[in-house]
Amino acid sequence: MFSWIFFAWLLQNHKVCSDTIHVTKNFSACYYLISEEFHHEGDVMIGAFFPLHTLYTEKKKPHSTKPYVYLDYYIQYNFKNYQYILALLFAIEEINRNPNILPNISLGFDFYNNEYTERNILRFTCRWLTAHVKRAMIPNYTCKKKNLIAALTGSSWITSAQIGTLLQLFKFPQITFGPYEPTLTDNGQYSSLYQMAPKDTSLSLAIVSFMVHFSWSWIGLILPDNHKGNKILSEFREEMERNKICIAFLKMIPATWTSYFTRFWENMDETNVIIIYGDIDSLEILMQIIGQRLLTWNIWIMNNEPHIIELSDYFMLDSFHGSFIFRHNYIDNIEFTKFIQRVNPYKYPEDIYLPKLWNFFFKCSFSDINCHVLDNCKSNASLDLLPSFIFDVVMSEESTNIYNGVYALAHSLHQMRLQLLQMQPFENGEGMVFFPWQLNTFLKDTEVKGKRNLDWKQTIDTEYDILNLWNLPKGLGLKVKIGSFSASAPQGQQLSLSEQMIQWPEIFSE
Repeated sequence: MFSWIFFAWLLQNHKVCSDTIHVTKNFSACYYLISEEFHHEGDVMIGAFFPLHTLYTEKKKPHSTKPYVYLDYYIQYNFKNYQYILALLFAIEEINRNPNILPNISLGFDFYNNEYTERNILRFTCRWLTAHVKRAMIPNYTCKKKNLIAALTGSSWITSAQIGTLLQLFKFPQITFGPYEPTLTDNGQYSSLYQMAPKDTSLSLAIVSFMVHFSWSWIGLILPDNHKGNKILSEFREEMERNKICIAFLKMIPATWTSYFTRFWENMDETNVIIIYGDIDSLEILMQIIGQRLLTWNIWIMNNEPHIIELSDYFMLDSFHGSFIFRHNYIDNIEFTKFIQRVNPYKYPEDIYLPKLWNFFFKCSFSDINCHVLDNCKSNASLDLLPSFIFDVVMSEESTNIYNGVYALAHSLHQMRLQLLQMQPFENGEGMVFFPWQLNTFLKDTEVKGKRNLDWKQTIDTEYDILNLWNLPKGLGLKVKIGSFSASAPQGQQLSLSEQMIQWPEIFSE
């Protein structure tokens, strides 16, 4: 009941775009007074690089003396990505409590907000590697003694590649949690990079099997205009031809929409069953455009959930209600949901985002002392009270990859520590000296063995869950599992569906 009252309050008082908050001049100055980093201390540190807030400009009013700097900057918070921080924190706390993994050693992390410019991405990476904050950064010189073990990057593969180019110079371990990217498998260029996401080896087979089940034979395709789009297009064509399914239209979406936007809607009415393939970052603008058109007669079949649900338009209908999402199968982590219920700004005072969440959603007021302390807060305020379209307490696929990646690092460091202790017999491991590049041997071994033996790894990549998006009324945002696909199952038993649970778009006939 609280969620629906809270949802109505949001509609009346805020312009919220799903999980995204656009901060304007009416907001507290505390939203602008934000650091680009924060730290959760430990004996050995993981560097986390991904975007939680970005700066944007509406009219691009130029600064008089500084190039590429604008006077009308606004800040945008993406709280959907905040779950990445909590997944990292949850895994670290779980490992630190476990006496069987890294006894007498605690894990911590340094978080850096990754802006979407290569200059800033590399600047933050260098700052972390050298521990320089205010002074000029000097390569190969560390300002203070700090045990760094690995970098965690995502969700965009481009960001991971940019950081990987720098880390590769030092053979520094890098864990990526975004979708699997073939480009990052180049061992010569990224020899110390490890992808936690499984390959999409059976995605086209799974989606085509789904279409065959419902006798859909006239399909539209919307794919990114890059190497991944070309690869999945080849796989779709092969599976569709085998099953006598025709392509009604094909749209290859470029990275920039300027020259393509006017042509996007051409031939879109030739079918109402459309496949959208791409990663979260590349799909954001596309999802916004589709959502604004209120296309309630289309079936959208996707490999990622739409993150854009505009609440300020007051419509009850949504373009994506009744859509289907194919995601890799993994076991839901119930303990993570319980962990989220206990998270608050007072328990983690170093966190720069929690006070803003509490102020915006629970109407706590910022203290006059600083922007980290909150006044007038309700004792029962908790992230699990927020509607799922704003903050989902169920661990996402990317967060699962983060969780697994931290465990991969912990197991590898544990094995390396056991080996080093034999050569450096210091009491309780104190004084043990190691270099991050030494971890690569153990990470490679853990990665291979983990596919079968270690329980922290995901299930095999031939299994997919099929989710149905329930978003009527708009803002409900439930993702309900209505089936699964297993490529390893016998022919005729690969697809399993509970059709009675499916909610279809409002103007659609199966």
